[in-house]
Amino acid sequence: MHTVSLAEQTSRMGPAATVYALTDALGASDVALNYYELDPGESTAYGYHAHESQEEVFYVQAGELTFRTADGDAVIESGELVRFGPGEFQRSENTGDDTAVVLAVGAPQDAGETLIRRECEACGGETEHEIGLADDHDAVFARCTACESVTERYT
Repeated sequence: MHTVSLAEQTSRMGPAATVYALTDALGASDVALNYYELDPGESTAYGYHAHESQEEVFYVQAGELTFRTADGDAVIESGELVRFGPGEFQRSENTGDDTAVVLAVGAPQDAGETLIRRECEACGGETEHEIGLADDHDAVFARCTACESVTERYT
């Protein structure tokens, strides 16, 4: 058995106010586990994305998330869960007025290739993106693979 306290975790840079990567903290070997506290307008993801090999389950403990999916938007409220299979595109956004608290579980831990799509002003539409760490390690960025424009920086 291995236990951790959320109060002892350090938030990582990302698309939400608080992101705790709990996989390593718990010593998990088969699943990926992340905890989020999202302010209104924030997301659990860097863009509309799909994992080649990983299914994801999101448990909304408080607040609400709206997931963009291939079938349209789906609102998941406090106390509800949603599952996305490998290859299913999705992106969450806290569309509520309050902070959303979310636990995300992915299996297997190795997601395989992840395809990410975001809006790129320079290209005039949604394009594939890559996520990277700035040279000085002070930010995570999303970069359009078509024109190499940075479309977002997360600190």
